[in-house]
Amino acid sequence: MTKQELARSWEQRKQDVLDRLEKDEDAWVSTASPDGVPTLVPLSFVWDRGTLLMATRRTNPTAVNVTPAGHARIAVGHTRDVVLIEATAEVIEGADLATQSGDAFASKLNWDLRGRQAWVYLRFTPTAVKAWREENELAGRELMADGRWLD
Repeated sequence: MTKQELARSWEQRKQDVLDRLEKDEDAWVSTASPDGVPTLVPLSFVWDRGTLLMATRRTNPTAVNVTPAGHARIAVGHTRDVVLIEATAEVIEGADLATQSGDAFASKLNWDLRGRQAWVYLRFTPTAVKAWREENELAGRELMADGRWLD
């Protein structure tokens, strides 16, 4: 992709975002502790019924941070083709995870942690999504606001 290429249409950007969420396996997840200490970690994910489903040890800062505040920022892709997601977050115990979600996670990532007491699932529900490749796409980068796709 060169800077001279035309900006993608809104429809194409949305489709590219959905394709990336379906196919990619890893994302950067940013949270903050109640006193404002930031944490940035890579986590694997599955796009599950309009949410990103991830997992981490229950004692890791990311799981601890989402418990009181319930907010996170997630980046998928690289700096020349980024998807930036603001999301609400919830911690889900493996026993409480819907079978369909657990199966999707295990199938895509070849990792099933249901029944492992030290681990929890994190479900991130997007509230805002932005996507851009180069400067020429900055003006139309907002694709979702207030949890709804824009059009």
